Amino acid sequence: MAKTIKEIKSIIDQIDSLEVLEQHECNNDDRKGVQKAITSRKKQLEKELTLIRNYEEMNLYENDILAQNSKAFICGIDEVGRGPLAGPVVACAVILNPGHRYLGLNDSKKVSAKNRAVLNQQLIDGVTDYAYGIATSAEIDEMNIYQATRLAMQRAIDQLKVQPTHLLIDAMTLDNEINQTSIIKGDAKSVSIAAASIMAKEYRDNYMKDIAKQYPGYDFENNVGYGTKAHLEGIAQNGVISEHRKTFEPIKSILQ
Repeated sequence: MAKTIKEIKSIIDQIDSLEVLEQHECNNDDRKGVQKAITSRKKQLEKELTLIRNYEEMNLYENDILAQNSKAFICGIDEVGRGPLAGPVVACAVILNPGHRYLGLNDSKKVSAKNRAVLNQQLIDGVTDYAYGIATSAEIDEMNIYQATRLAMQRAIDQLKVQPTHLLIDAMTLDNEINQTSIIKGDAKSVSIAAASIMAKEYRDNYMKDIAKQYPGYDFENNVGYGTKAHLEGIAQNGVISEHRKTFEPIKSILQ
């Protein structure tokens, strides 16, 4: 008795290789439902293969370091929140676990909110170690955003339980004794930095959503501190609060 389309689709969904799919006898079944299932599964496998290749490419810096020292603890570091008008700049330091495979890791700005949340939880549950560092709005005003970012990054490193032997940092150098590599657009070139980017973004967004409950009227739950129309209208109606960066425009001019 011939298998139903539903039964064949179930078989096709279990195939995990393009080569196996192309050679499978189901290709001889000319029913539209079967052919549609084959096409759909092929697209899924091609997408996964692309993610795997991208992941391998983003491991090049890590692999070079491990080739020199197989016992190295590589720490990826990135920050979020340089541009907003309100809230802290947040850095994350991450030491990935051996054999890691977080397909889809990338610059947090290029990952959908849904996938970012999934990856963030996978990282929290799986990495060897991670920690966050924060520089407040007041510290940003006191020392400028560049120095505050470096401070947040160092604070994140200092909070780690595992001492890193090599730092991979997104476009920044730090004043410490740990071997380090600064990578321009590192969150798109290194899995370690991309992991830090995802985790820092999730942490800061959640922080700003909590702040929104304390300071309603600024739409922080949606703009997370960036200078959107709703945020600027909130400042006009409710004034400047402690979370605002007083050296950033237009807040600086408003206060003057």
